[in-house]
Amino acid sequence: MEDREISQAVIGRLPRYFRYLGELKDEGVERVSSQDLSRLMKVTASQIRQDFNNFGGFGQQGYGYNVEYLYNEIGKILGIDRQHNFIIIGAGNLGRALGNYMNFERRGFIFCGMFDVDPELIGRDVRGVSVRPMEELEGFIEENNIDIAVLTIPKAGAVSVAERLARTRIKAIWNFAHVDLNVPDRIQVENVHLSDSLMKLSYNINRCAQEQEQP
Repeated sequence: MEDREISQAVIGRLPRYFRYLGELKDEGVERVSSQDLSRLMKVTASQIRQDFNNFGGFGQQGYGYNVEYLYNEIGKILGIDRQHNFIIIGAGNLGRALGNYMNFERRGFIFCGMFDVDPELIGRDVRGVSVRPMEELEGFIEENNIDIAVLTIPKAGAVSVAERLARTRIKAIWNFAHVDLNVPDRIQVENVHLSDSLMKLSYNINRCAQEQEQP
């Protein structure tokens, strides 16, 4: 594959390809065409072929794609053929819900630790992981080869925590705090704004309702 910039739109579709291919593989499907994937994903067959051509194509014209091979190759592109150790900072409801989500391990993301500043939460068990005080954060990251930090804390504390993380070996932050983080370029940040997603859903509900009201 050429060393070239891949658009974020293409990267954003890769997890969906991976998910649908995984379902096909579990169903025992051996080959799939771009037209078949198009019907499943509601993406044009042309777009699918263009996306795959960014990474070498994977298929043969008139022959389709080998499902297991394509599934494994996209997994490699996404980096989930390797293990990523992660911690959660914030042991509130959202943090504990993420810690209890066992599907992460299936994708190579290993839940290793959880941290909080609340003395009442320190020591609690979340799926076999004990909540630790923030004083132990940097040492734990170094000793356990942590790659990803998940922030599920209020935005008031997220900036200072991100500054601490920037001085560690952390490679990425999955940020649920409603604040932009200023970290070095070597640290990848994925922002998740749950309320934004709900507002987008609300907009689409209203738009659909307006279309139905039109004569």
